[in-house]
Amino acid sequence: MRFFFSFKKIAVNLGLVILSAFFFAGSFPNPVIEKGLPLLAWIAYVPVFILIRRSSLPESVCWGGLYGYAAYGLFNYWLGAFHPLAGMIVGLIYFVFLAAVFFFLKLADIFFPRRGYIVQWVIWISYEYLRTLGFLGYSYGITGYSQWTLLPVIQIADLFGVWGVSALVVFPSVFIAAVLVNGRFAAGTIRKCIMKEKIPALLWTAALILTLVYGAVSPVDYSSAPAARLALIQLNADPWKAEVPGMEMEQYRENLSVLRRLSDEALREEPRPDLVVWSETAFVPRIYWHTTYRDDHESWVLVRELLRYLTRQDVPFLLGNDDARKDPVKNPEKDHRVDYNAVMLYTGGEVSGIYRKLRLVPFTEYFPYKKQLPWLYNTLAKADTHFWEKGSDETIFSVPFRNGGGNFKFSSPICFEDTFGYLSRNFVRGGSELIVNLSNDAWSKSLSAQNQHLSMAVFRAVENRRSMARSTASGQTCGIDPNGKILAMAAPFTESWITVELPVVTPDTLYTAWGDFLPLFFLAAAFLLLISGLLLRIVKLNGVHGKGRKTADAGAQARDAVSVDGARRRKQKDFSAG
Repeated sequence: MRFFFSFKKIAVNLGLVILSAFFFAGSFPNPVIEKGLPLLAWIAYVPVFILIRRSSLPESVCWGGLYGYAAYGLFNYWLGAFHPLAGMIVGLIYFVFLAAVFFFLKLADIFFPRRGYIVQWVIWISYEYLRTLGFLGYSYGITGYSQWTLLPVIQIADLFGVWGVSALVVFPSVFIAAVLVNGRFAAGTIRKCIMKEKIPALLWTAALILTLVYGAVSPVDYSSAPAARLALIQLNADPWKAEVPGMEMEQYRENLSVLRRLSDEALREEPRPDLVVWSETAFVPRIYWHTTYRDDHESWVLVRELLRYLTRQDVPFLLGNDDARKDPVKNPEKDHRVDYNAVMLYTGGEVSGIYRKLRLVPFTEYFPYKKQLPWLYNTLAKADTHFWEKGSDETIFSVPFRNGGGNFKFSSPICFEDTFGYLSRNFVRGGSELIVNLSNDAWSKSLSAQNQHLSMAVFRAVENRRSMARSTASGQTCGIDPNGKILAMAAPFTESWITVELPVVTPDTLYTAWGDFLPLFFLAAAFLLLISGLLLRIVKLNGVHGKGRKTADAGAQARDAVSVDGARRRKQKDFSAG
């Protein structure tokens, strides 16, 4: 019988893990629902918070690891298109992360039996923030990003960043789970539990109403603002991949032909664009390297062809390229070559500005533990990984409006970089009036991956109230206004171009000024709550033990008194008998 109940408990817990993993993945863009179901995110974590209440501390750690692996395996399924190792690494990382998170969530449940759900809410937002930091920083799957299509909800991002949206969306899950468990899933008892917790519920309801009101009144009509006209070119190919192995140079040549054709089509449109934008590393042969050293004649010929094309243009071109240089200090081996994932602005065929990627993708673009983990480094290197050197400058480009009226300034975060709010914020604080992202998600061969990336770009526009353009290899190439509205988008997985007019505005937002202050507040609160809970637990246990010791001492004294009294009576009886 005990085995039956144990099996039943495991089966129920496993069901909760699977259900929550599907809810999580379904909230975001996925293969079944193109843009995801944003409202599903509001209850996505109910099963896992119920699971935590059902589990012991050691059990919660195990279930947390399983949930992390399952949830991100479903959500980031497309990582396998890069290399099977990529999906496994991310799965293992989130196995460890969520195992640790569930440990602290269970501690909150133990330390605060009545309102532990509030502490769990604080811990969850802290976790979402922490996992965007450091070498393993990864923003995909932050709960707030699931709301990218609900513009009235996400307008508060200009106050709190994505974290305000996450806090609003996660709270119902912790609250509902607590009410269901405390109410033992009985209607009458649940109503009583809700009444007991009416103050947190009312506060959240007020926050939701204020969010919707702010979302209704904060969007601005930018039709009278000056506009930058950008031609965005979508190659529809992974620039690095050749359809036939060993035919890479032929593929590079074909890619350049397509890029030129699409650009010429865009340039024939009137009014002409202020800037033509190609995607991340759209042109693969290293322009500076082959122009300077010419150690590969075939590559140099193709580079020369590109430069001649750019020289004939009277419109600036922004394009991605591998900016390779000789640097004996950074690379004392072989030819001293150091590679940067870069964006280059060409004006009249000459480079007028370079930005080198600051935030590199862990494992696929950057791995700092070559000496400590040489086997993993070599495995990654063999998986066609491009290891880059980090850039150092937050470059701000400047381009004139073709119709006069001075210049507009813009920054160009590269691919993965626009998933981090702090990077775009830094660019804006440095003077950027427009954000132009160059991306290559073509390797994923997944519309879900491209839409997941787009969902984060929408937040970058709202957070700083800056227009955003995205020029991608295969989608989602688009223009986004400062309200987070997508103004135009090229059809994904097609050779295409679009010209978008984006308002150039420079308002100051609370997020631009203060950055990620909200998650830092949550992080500090989580730390203080857990420490105070631990101290209260210790004091309570000591109090119980102390009371127990006093009770035991009193009992012993009573027993001793009875023994003494009995001995005295026996002595008196013996004396009388004598």
